[in-house]
Amino acid sequence: METNKEMRYYEAKKRVKEIKDFYVHLATYMAVIGFLAFLNFKDGFQEYPWFLWPAAGWGVGLAFNAASAFRINPFFNKNWEKKKIAQYMQEEEEAPQQRWE
Repeated sequence: METNKEMRYYEAKKRVKEIKDFYVHLATYMAVIGFLAFLNFKDGFQEYPWFLWPAAGWGVGLAFNAASAFRINPFFNKNWEKKKIAQYMQEEEEAPQQRWE
């Protein structure tokens, strides 16, 4: 009983750390991209808004980090898993047993 409670505690602690790390990543992103935007505006934003390239690239990584931290997975959720398991079980029941003899 105690081991189950300890496992849940460590899993919760790990999840809190992942969320905290995401917020640190987000704050760093905002600070660095803000500084790059400031430099770009100072040196002539009208000419070329180059700060958007690192913002977009890093933003994709940040989005994946958020999806991982908050357990967001629109493609392979629990319903998808259940459907696939049922499908494979059905296929296995219907398929003839092959034996190597």
